[in-house]
Amino acid sequence: MLQRLLIKILVSSLALWVADHFLAGFSVSDGIKGYLIAGVVLGLLNALVRPIIKTVTKPLIWLTLGLFTIVINAAMLWLTAHLTGLITIVDLTALVLATLILSAVHIILDHL
Repeated sequence: MLQRLLIKILVSSLALWVADHFLAGFSVSDGIKGYLIAGVVLGLLNALVRPIIKTVTKPLIWLTLGLFTIVINAAMLWLTAHLTGLITIVDLTALVLATLILSAVHIILDHL
């Protein structure tokens, strides 16, 4: 269980780095330290809070054929930005694109 959480944290940190380097309206401050701290917070939110939110919103997820999970993922990223103060998100477009990049990186790395 601890090993899986550590992998989620490293994947989250890497995904944040990818989003930072490909999006103009999204940035993480403090270099590697910032990526790791934000990755820890995002990993913990995804491991602890996200399953509860997905359970509560399951009918909405079904109704939208799973697309509501993008909203949940964006909320986790937004919450991480506000909790850490290390992530700057300029606008809603940057938030949605960063969420899609993070989701893609997680999907790719989870299959490896």
